[in-house]
Amino acid sequence: MDLPFCLTLPLFPWFLGLDLLPPQWLLSASNKTELGLVEDQGIEAYVISGIILLLVATAVALLSRRLGIPYVTGLVLAGLAIADFLPKSIGLDSSLILNLFLPILLFEAAINTDISRLRSTVKPIALLAGPGVAIAAGITAVILKFGSGMDWIPALLLGTILAITDTVSVIAVFKEVAVPSRLITIVEGESLFNDGVALVLFNLILLSQLRGMISFTEGVQELVVVILGGTLVGLGLGYLSAELFARSDDSLGSILLTVALALGAFQVAHWLEVSGVVAVVVAGLIVGNFGLSRSSSASNRITLYSFWEYAGFGVNTFIFLLIGVELEPSQLWQTLPAVLLAVFAYQMGRLISVYPLLAILHQFDRPIPFRWQHVLFLGNIKGSLSMALALSLPLSLNGRSQLIAIVFGAVLLSLVVQGLSLPWIVKRLRLSSGSPAQQQTEALRAQLIAAKAAQDELEAMLKTGVLPKSIYEEMRSMYQVQIAKAERSLRDLHDRWSVEVATGQRDPVGLDGIRKRLLLVEKGSLTEAVRRGILSDSVVKERLQQIDQKILALEED
Repeated sequence: MDLPFCLTLPLFPWFLGLDLLPPQWLLSASNKTELGLVEDQGIEAYVISGIILLLVATAVALLSRRLGIPYVTGLVLAGLAIADFLPKSIGLDSSLILNLFLPILLFEAAINTDISRLRSTVKPIALLAGPGVAIAAGITAVILKFGSGMDWIPALLLGTILAITDTVSVIAVFKEVAVPSRLITIVEGESLFNDGVALVLFNLILLSQLRGMISFTEGVQELVVVILGGTLVGLGLGYLSAELFARSDDSLGSILLTVALALGAFQVAHWLEVSGVVAVVVAGLIVGNFGLSRSSSASNRITLYSFWEYAGFGVNTFIFLLIGVELEPSQLWQTLPAVLLAVFAYQMGRLISVYPLLAILHQFDRPIPFRWQHVLFLGNIKGSLSMALALSLPLSLNGRSQLIAIVFGAVLLSLVVQGLSLPWIVKRLRLSSGSPAQQQTEALRAQLIAAKAAQDELEAMLKTGVLPKSIYEEMRSMYQVQIAKAERSLRDLHDRWSVEVATGQRDPVGLDGIRKRLLLVEKGSLTEAVRRGILSDSVVKERLQQIDQKILALEED
């Protein structure tokens, strides 16, 4: 981790998969001769290519913000523009994406996901990431089968590849446009499990091609075993890592441990022939919610989260740049009719999987507003995993090159057309009705949360002898002034809110989320009391029903 920059720079393009061979200085003279490497086309060329990609990514980051276009869309267009200036050996490698980039992206998303938020939206997430993926893949395959005369196996493989949603662009839009927190949780949660279900279906289809045919019962059994096995691997490695975090408070060691966990969980699951994606997601959730929540210091958590934020950003940057480098505009033009049919097919698959499934959600969970469903449908953007699966198609598959060209074209159109139009659409939908009072309340809460967290850290530093009591009292009083000001302002806002509620305005300062959280705490305490035998089930049942009605009556914006 602490290699000098002069040593890490030559490793950089190799780490990114810009060449499948190791750098020349890692090879013996005889190996150089056998591999036919020429000195003037060696590592220097890849260093230059890596520098070019870094500079282009920096320029895109600056321009995309100024021009108001999504960052990932700008990266793809920039990759198209610079493709002719880079060595032909630079490009995407499916094995690299599946074994290195994918675990990093999944773990980064999982470690930042709050299980309590995920639990409150588990039903819509399960519908979209489970039956939703299967329905979308099936509808897409049927349209491709009868629309282009494609065989069933290639059509099903293509349908599964195009059923995968890449939510990087959608989340980037959410960071710029205010949207309800519940919608963000649904999008993030679906992205966590969507990839795993699609990869399992993809492997089942390849297995049916290899064996000739597998029955529906065998397919379901295989699906359950693979997902359940991945969950168990993730739980085991996640809890083991959480125990290691509890015994160590070294930030650099924690970073190494999480990297080993992310990559190792994927490989262990693959070795056991279960879902590596599910294993990485579950392990990340365990570490993020249990391993780092209580045992680690604030500085350790900040260092770890900052590292994974940078890792996720860097991986996404180079993936989308290399997508642009990999695409061939001339080949896209030749396969344009098939690409347009594929785009129409996966959009119809997504439409039929989103609206009908969420329409029946109100029977057993809170309904999803219709405007939110528009975002879930229109946010059906394709990305790197679709291209990686296309590149991993077996060489023996009939029409493999045409399938790859169709996927690449569909990804390009999705990133450019949907990526550019999505921010405008989200703004027009006016998903968030946040008032100035709500914004002011959130700002004051942020000040209050930050100041109280700092006071808690000061308390710990005093107990461990890091700070003398005189300095502790001085610094604590400084934070206490901030807390007092924030509490006084919140009190004034609450008094105004009481008047506005009396005049008919609904929750002007956004307290519904807090009310729901308190009701969930009440429900949890009663359930635990029944479990321990403190209260009888018959007495608590009516109170739980009342709490459930209050929770359903609240509108979480």
